[in-house]
Amino acid sequence: MKTKAVRLHGAKDLRLDTFELPEITDDEILAEIVSDSLCMSTYKCAILGTAHKRVHEDVAEHPAIMGHEFAGNIVKVGKNHQDRFKPGMKFTLQPALNYKGTMWSPGYSYEFFGGDTQYTIIPAEVMECGCLLEYKGDAYYKASLAEPMSCSIGAFHAAYHGKMGCYVHQMGIKEQGKMCILAGAGPMGLGATTYALNSDRRPSLLVVTDINESRLERARSLFPQEKYPETKVVFLNTSGMEDPSKELLRLSDGGFDDVLVFAPIVSVVELGSAVLGRDGCLNMFAGSSDNQFSAKLNFYEVHYNLTHVIGTTGGNTDDMIESLELTASGRIDPSVMVTHIGGLNCCAEATLHQPEIGGGKKLIYTHKDIPLTPIADFEKLGKKNPKFAALHEICARHNMLWNTEAEQYLLANFPEV
Repeated sequence: MKTKAVRLHGAKDLRLDTFELPEITDDEILAEIVSDSLCMSTYKCAILGTAHKRVHEDVAEHPAIMGHEFAGNIVKVGKNHQDRFKPGMKFTLQPALNYKGTMWSPGYSYEFFGGDTQYTIIPAEVMECGCLLEYKGDAYYKASLAEPMSCSIGAFHAAYHGKMGCYVHQMGIKEQGKMCILAGAGPMGLGATTYALNSDRRPSLLVVTDINESRLERARSLFPQEKYPETKVVFLNTSGMEDPSKELLRLSDGGFDDVLVFAPIVSVVELGSAVLGRDGCLNMFAGSSDNQFSAKLNFYEVHYNLTHVIGTTGGNTDDMIESLELTASGRIDPSVMVTHIGGLNCCAEATLHQPEIGGGKKLIYTHKDIPLTPIADFEKLGKKNPKFAALHEICARHNMLWNTEAEQYLLANFPEV
């Protein structure tokens, strides 16, 4: 079977290739990909090439399909898995396989397995690890976004706290505690925000900081205070502050129980350390492409106030299932993460230029030919293109968020790649 896919050939070398997929074995599954959301981790992979820990050394000879936040339909099932999976099933998967101690993962490491493609071969280890998940929801994009949402969910579960004189850690963010999400008005920060405000363990105070006022204004409109009476919600622009730690310490009355850092910037990390309260947990969530990245940590506070640091990258399968269940029940809405829509034709350039493009999640429909387009531009584009006019009308009915109706219209009306 022929497929088109965006593949990594080397550092900064992504190409939209057309090639033949081999026949699946009895232990593999052939699947059609419908949607994939772009991740900054994929940008780091594309920039680094073989210097990335998940990329194999011979990627120039065996290019790796990009993308790991994907959803689609099962097409053909090898006989060893026909008891559990059937053609026609919708699916998503947990890409953090951790198979036999390796770091191999779809979207980084496999020649025929990834999300930025029309068709993919799911290898045996995915099923062996229980990472292939049937999806029964109404929109593919929601399943694609379950993976980035699971990363935020995992960060909440990985936090820990303790009691004086007791060496047993209490896992999870502090219930009814004080929480700060630094550099948090981007897509992953908004995902963490929707989870913080709608999960079973809500903080009593949530402060989200950023240095971009337009991002903060969008966040305020998505999470109005009146909708969340159990949590005081503050969106704070720290760009003009000489010492933002003073304002954060004032808001938190002495320090936060949980701090999530969503940008690998020294000043942001050190701000996180400065605003931890007693027994405060800092999660260095944002990974850096610099393997020498470091920042100061106040070890006086570590010793006397029991502050501590963790780091999480991705979630596990339980986090993924929780994400899917919360989305299906309507308790969280991952649509808040999405700002751009595109087809496979624009995927390579969009991946390589994510930092400059800005905005939130870029959602790629892998069978479609659509320029990378901000949702905010639908109305303007609609004056000349009736298809974008229709998308604007649909999104306007949903608080200008991407939604199931918009996806269905796009899949039915936009051209194939």
